Amino acid sequence: MQFITISTEERITHITLDRGKSNAMHMEMIDELTQAILEAEEDPAIEGIILHGKENFFTSGLDLITLYQYNEEQMKIFWSRFMTLIHTLTSFSKPSVAAISGHSPAGGCVLGICCDYRVMARGEFIIGLNEVPVGIVVPPSIFKLYSFWIGQRLAYQYLLEGKLLNPEKALEVGLIDEVVDPDRIRTAALRKIKSVTQFEKNSWRSTKQNLRKELLESITQQQEAAIDQVLKQWWAPATRAVLKTIIENLTAKKA
Repeated sequence: MQFITISTEERITHITLDRGKSNAMHMEMIDELTQAILEAEEDPAIEGIILHGKENFFTSGLDLITLYQYNEEQMKIFWSRFMTLIHTLTSFSKPSVAAISGHSPAGGCVLGICCDYRVMARGEFIIGLNEVPVGIVVPPSIFKLYSFWIGQRLAYQYLLEGKLLNPEKALEVGLIDEVVDPDRIRTAALRKIKSVTQFEKNSWRSTKQNLRKELLESITQQQEAAIDQVLKQWWAPATRAVLKTIIENLTAKKA
């Protein structure tokens, strides 16, 4: 693996995002993450997974700088694989925890809400879905995921506003489950997952799958149409102009 690292501790697989400073996701990183989750699902010795980021960043979301350079075929493949990742993580039958170590907007938030529990580092960090202001259409399945945790009313408002929340507000509305000091996030995530892996495994996993049945169906239903809508907007001149400005600002910061 080039963009993630994997280790196992007490029958828990720790998957750490490891690409640059902000862990921005591109095609190869998404493929590696999907593979790691599938391997943890299939390994009977693994009882659950914890997703980790880096100091100050869980993941900044999709790598807009790289994606902006993709041609139409590459973008179609990318979105198909991203939706596959979402389904793979959401359908993971064992316990999953997101150890959100810092900023987690857009795609970072999506990874978090696919998991069973979210522990976030205390600090001046943000989490939420801000795709709309960027010019990216939010698929119905991601709205379903968001509203699964915070309710339809807030999900509706927050998505259309592109609202980003600090850890305390995210905890208040139910987007995350716990806020801890950054140096305690790994310990807190491990404690959280251990609190449920002690239960009878078949009953826990079967119940999780029952509770997520409609959610998973929403991800697979009309997926091709949803991707086509996202791609149509992605190539729209207005969206390209917004993306170009964002990329110029990001490039200037890096310089």
